[in-house]
Amino acid sequence: MKPLLDLRHLQLIKAIIETGRITDAAEKLGVTPSALSHRLREAERRLDVPLFTRMHKRLRVTPAAEYMAVVAERILTDLHRAEEDVRRMNAGVHHVVRLSVEAYSNYRWLPAFIKYLKARSEGIDLQIMAGARTDPLTGVQNRNIDIAVVSGEVTQPGLTSLPLFDDPLLYIMSPNHRLAGKKFVEGTDVIGEQFITYTKVPEPDREFALLFRPTDSYPKWAATVELPEAIVELVASDLGTSVLSNWALQAALKEERISAAHVTEDGITVPWYAVVRNEDTLEDDPIHLVASLLSEWCSLPEGGFHVL
Repeated sequence: MKPLLDLRHLQLIKAIIETGRITDAAEKLGVTPSALSHRLREAERRLDVPLFTRMHKRLRVTPAAEYMAVVAERILTDLHRAEEDVRRMNAGVHHVVRLSVEAYSNYRWLPAFIKYLKARSEGIDLQIMAGARTDPLTGVQNRNIDIAVVSGEVTQPGLTSLPLFDDPLLYIMSPNHRLAGKKFVEGTDVIGEQFITYTKVPEPDREFALLFRPTDSYPKWAATVELPEAIVELVASDLGTSVLSNWALQAALKEERISAAHVTEDGITVPWYAVVRNEDTLEDDPIHLVASLLSEWCSLPEGGFHVL
């Protein structure tokens, strides 16, 4: 049996895919191009398959390299996490739990929850992984994060949801907008409005399906901005309108930088959950403990994501 690839081989595969050139990958890894070329040939010899082919002085990725890159990303992420865990152990931290919130980067609630967590547990450090907010469920499945705070029902196999809170969607506009002051908006109210969204993917329990589609009334798509906090600033400057979750808008509403109305007379309420891997649901698991305490905290009158 041929010897397996080691960590250096995984690092070089990842670096070459990211840079596209041997010289750039070598510089990224701090080795010479000739040393990296030798290491690449060694990896291909051990696997007995080509990892890259040359095209116009750049390296084209083969399916074998693409597969190895996925594995490399997972292994290198786990290794990085293990290194961070070891460092924190010397500071009295025995478990690091990584959390990300779907779409939003508003963490005004975080200090209050950390105080609640520290009062009820020891040796757990909560690490916020803001970069995973665009697809936190995949992050949980790939073990890049441990807890995903997401809206709507979760049906992916291998995942468990803990209920956090129910939150209404709000149609937001500048205080000077013609719709400002309305208690709710219907589909016909938004025809022709400049609309800013963080995703154009329709969901069955959101504004596309429950506000626009029933009356065949649609706004003008002004922009897709993936950061809701940036959407708030654009709306406050009267550059468009949007629909966002109530909990993430509290600061802007209190400062009266934006105005808000419910979406339809009946309103649209969306449930939020803390999602973990099935394997992390044992009672003594620190991931399960953090998720359970988050659920418990959200149920308190003085707790939850509406804390400012």
